[in-house]
Amino acid sequence: MALPKYWELYGPLLSALLDGDIHKKREISAKIAEQLHLTDAELAELLPSGAQTVFENRVGWARTYLKKAGLIESPRKAHFAITPEGCRLLQSGVDITDSLLAEKYPAFAEFKYGVKKKPDDPVDPVDPPETPPETLERVYKAINDQLADDLLTEIMNQPPWFFEKLVVDLMEAMNYGKGFVTKISGDDGIDGIIHEDRLGFNLIYIQAKRWNPSATIGKPEIHSFAGAMMGPPRIEKGLFITTAKFTQGAKDFANAQHIILVDGQKLTQLMIEYNLGVSTQKTYLVKRIDSDYFPEN
Repeated sequence: MALPKYWELYGPLLSALLDGDIHKKREISAKIAEQLHLTDAELAELLPSGAQTVFENRVGWARTYLKKAGLIESPRKAHFAITPEGCRLLQSGVDITDSLLAEKYPAFAEFKYGVKKKPDDPVDPVDPPETPPETLERVYKAINDQLADDLLTEIMNQPPWFFEKLVVDLMEAMNYGKGFVTKISGDDGIDGIIHEDRLGFNLIYIQAKRWNPSATIGKPEIHSFAGAMMGPPRIEKGLFITTAKFTQGAKDFANAQHIILVDGQKLTQLMIEYNLGVSTQKTYLVKRIDSDYFPEN
């Protein structure tokens, strides 16, 4: 099953507090997970950033919104209890949604939608299926996906020699060592070499193929590269990098030969991550409470 959206956690969260006691947020999460029979795999699912699980993110925002609506309270740090209004609403049996909260509780409507209203004034909010951090990460991913497409297009518009230089530049940006592009001809299928140490004891051979991004590279090309690595001198580390894709046969052979494959998608991800061929347009700082500054009571 798919993990519940944050607004689908309103009822389970209130139910977890219905005994009237004060509970730690960890206890609340555990009760909700037990109520909903969530699996370990579902509970371990991470946001794209890897900074937090999706479940904890959604439980956290459910707590925030219920607190804004006055349905739960936090008598001390990281501890929560249900309010009389929360008990009343839960026991009424209504379906608790953002629309209902915005209609009945002005503080929630103002916090979530920026709408100042009196109780029972009509409001027509759109219930998004995601929390603000999920929205931020989805939009961030969409921006980077478009950037990746633009990078591939730009690479394909450059002369052939540019791609080999780009690959060496990328390896250097990733701190693999100092590298250089080999000669245009007579390089035995080796397009670049990285010196992992200053004296050149450890080498990485590079094969760079600027192919159409929709094309696929099969086992024969990887086999040929493996042959070039046999030397002399014999090189143990190889990187085959392309703007195209790899067949499963190519991947299986490369794994057996300890050759690293980087396709067009991975290439653009690395370029973005290591700031090669891209520049920062604007930086947004997402901040949170410093728990070290505020001691727990």
